[in-house]
Amino acid sequence: MFKFFKPKPTSFSSPFKGRLMTIEEVPDEVFSSKSMGDGFAIEMMDGKVLSPVNGTITALFPTGHAVGIKAEDRNEYLIHLGLDTVHYKGEGFKAHVELNQTVKKGDLLVEVDLDFFKQQHVNMICPIIVVNSNNRKIKLLKEGIVESQEDGFLAITV
Repeated sequence: MFKFFKPKPTSFSSPFKGRLMTIEEVPDEVFSSKSMGDGFAIEMMDGKVLSPVNGTITALFPTGHAVGIKAEDRNEYLIHLGLDTVHYKGEGFKAHVELNQTVKKGDLLVEVDLDFFKQQHVNMICPIIVVNSNNRKIKLLKEGIVESQEDGFLAITV
C-alpha cells in the first residue's frame, strides 16, 4: 500500500540541546494526557532557549517559565521550561523577548539557570505543545539527544 501522506518534517529546530521524549513520557499528567494538546518534550541540557521557528511571540508568562510562538507556517507552539517551575516566580529565568515581538529561528528567547534548578531538584523536562494541533499527530523522527537548532526530527501529520 502506498503512503501518500507520510509524516513530513516541519520547519522546527530544537530550541536547546536535550533528550527527546514523547509527550506521553512526561511525568506530569497535565502534559502526558494531552489535555493542553499534542506535542513532545526535551529534557534540557543547555540553558539557552533559542527560537525554533520564524514567528511571533504570542505568550510570555511573567515568570519566564513558558513562551508561546506562532510560526510563519501557522503552527502555534508553547514551550514550557521545566516541570513545576512556575512556583519559582521567575527565579532562574531571564526573558530576552517581549509579547508580540517578531523572532527569527535561532534568536535567544530565554536564559535558564540550570544550576539553580539542579540545586532545587527540579525536573527540567520541557514539554513543547502544538497548541493548534487539532486532529493532527505529532511524530518524532529520531530518538535520543537532539542538538540545539537541529532540524528534521519532528513531523506533524494530518
